[in-house]
Amino acid sequence: MEPLTSSQEPTELDADTILELLANRRRRYLLYALRGQDDPIELSTLAETVAGWEHDVPPDEVAKNEYKSVYVSSVQCHVPKLDDAGVVEHNEDNHTVVLADNFEQLEPYLRVVVEDEPENSTLYAALEPGSGDGLLGQIRENVARLKH
Repeated sequence: MEPLTSSQEPTELDADTILELLANRRRRYLLYALRGQDDPIELSTLAETVAGWEHDVPPDEVAKNEYKSVYVSSVQCHVPKLDDAGVVEHNEDNHTVVLADNFEQLEPYLRVVVEDEPENSTLYAALEPGSGDGLLGQIRENVARLKH
């Protein structure tokens, strides 16, 4: 698949591509961290957040080697794969990432796989703000509507 540029129209992602993108937990965590953000986020901040979720600690308590592992794999593998699919836009000059148009195609599937996250994890808590407007709150509302 060719990388999307801002001048290209969003493309329809096929099932294999969607499943491949969501098959990796670290890529899902990157998407969780970007969801709901309108402004680009520095890749270093994303890596710190993801490393915290992976090790179930606050981001400021992440060990340097754990952070580095997430950062390097994100730069070399995960962000380019998401960028090529048009799910994120990666600005290599200032090392920022923001969701792109094709994210909308992944979001319904992301809502399903998030249910596998441990309910007592820092990720789970981060995805459900007190207002209930978080990703998990929306999932619960959708499930409740389906049951009635």
